[in-house]
Amino acid sequence: MSPVCIRDMEGRDCLAVAAVWRNVFTPLTDEAVIEACKKMDGDSRYRIFVADIAGDVVGFVTTVEALALNMPNGYIKINGLAVLPEYRRRGIGKMLMERVEELARERDISRICLASGFSRTEAHKFYERLGYEKLSFWFHKRI
Repeated sequence: MSPVCIRDMEGRDCLAVAAVWRNVFTPLTDEAVIEACKKMDGDSRYRIFVADIAGDVVGFVTTVEALALNMPNGYIKINGLAVLPEYRRRGIGKMLMERVEELARERDISRICLASGFSRTEAHKFYERLGYEKLSFWFHKRI
């Protein structure tokens, strides 16, 4: 297997990220991903890292940095982590998470948070192996 390069997403990667998202999560149009990327572009709070193998995007992690009263240095929330099924169990997800942890250290942030669906039990095991703890439920309401 060619080496994995973890790098910042570039504009040319939007459609590949959309394809990985659709393969792992719920349907999402190319247009929706392009629009979201445009909104995030230029805002240093948002980062998307991709796993690139020989020019092909096989995974990604998308993050946002935020502040909270009880976390004055802020925190990074992972909004999505996905690796194509045929590339799983090769350390790519771990490499993406390590890049987020590196970003947190660069920004002097001491907490990374994420939510994971109840049914994604394999993902839960993955996060726990990396040292993440289950602390709460994540609630949301569509407005």
